[in-house]
Amino acid sequence: MSTEENQMNRREALALMGSSAAGFALMGSAMATGDSIDTKLRATLPKFTIASRALLRHVIHDPAFRGAISPQDTALLTKNESLTTDELMLALLPLAQSYARPPISNFFVGVVVRGASGTVYLGSNIEIPGQCLGFAVHGEQSALSKAYMNSEVSITALAVVGGAPCGHCRQFMEEMSPDGEIALLVPGKPTRSLSSILPDAFGPSALGAKQGALPIRKTQLQSVGGASDMLAAAALDAATRSYAPYSQSPSGVAVRTTRGQVYQGCYIENVAFNPSLSPLQTALVQLIAAGEEYSAITSVALAELQGARITQRPVTETVLAAVAPKVTLRMVLAKA
Repeated sequence: MSTEENQMNRREALALMGSSAAGFALMGSAMATGDSIDTKLRATLPKFTIASRALLRHVIHDPAFRGAISPQDTALLTKNESLTTDELMLALLPLAQSYARPPISNFFVGVVVRGASGTVYLGSNIEIPGQCLGFAVHGEQSALSKAYMNSEVSITALAVVGGAPCGHCRQFMEEMSPDGEIALLVPGKPTRSLSSILPDAFGPSALGAKQGALPIRKTQLQSVGGASDMLAAAALDAATRSYAPYSQSPSGVAVRTTRGQVYQGCYIENVAFNPSLSPLQTALVQLIAAGEEYSAITSVALAELQGARITQRPVTETVLAAVAPKVTLRMVLAKA
């Protein structure tokens, strides 16, 4: 069998594996009882070499891991697996899928995004138990928000399990790449561009924005009364990096866990409004990528502009009540 045929069989097998929601439901249950990262990698990437799984184990085990695989590690993986970068992104989809949290739909989505830096980001869908589906984070949003939080300049490609992105995600992707040049990779289908599946897009310029969400532009903010501690300062820092050109209401969240880790989340606005991500949604994406549970959350701070047109407080408190009901939200008011 030729190398090309072997790679094609591998991609087809991975695509088939990625389509099984039941398999990932069982995997999630097993991991919740303490199965190791090694077990997770063997289950999701059975065709990968031992060297590649060892590399990924090191990457995921790092306390700083938030779903990002560096350009250097990506290059090593492509070499080890004899794959192109696009093929590697497709091959990593089952691993991304394993991070999904869909207690309502039981529909597991995996997404892999590549930034201009060469870093690839794993994303998955997240549903808030017992809450409106409007609070859900789509897999594409998850991966793209990680790229945003890592200050990517632009997005070059996005791979997704199960078919082309839904309309909600296409709109969110448009905010990240108003030129529509993101390459879309779907197992078993030809590569297409975002513009080909979102013609005549409603983009940022429709409401007067000069550019999309990337690259990040910081807003100069300071706490009213001064940031009292590290968590408040982290929330304020996230607010300065948020993207809110339509409401002019920057906001950010910082979440601390029992491990002592702090996860930041920026508000990422969308010209169509509904696909916007709240700062807590963005922070939870980071927390789940790091392998932490909602039960580990000990404190949450929300920083937002005093007297802003909109407030993130009600939605943050609603989601927080569902995932960490014993935690009281701390507010940090900021001024320009």
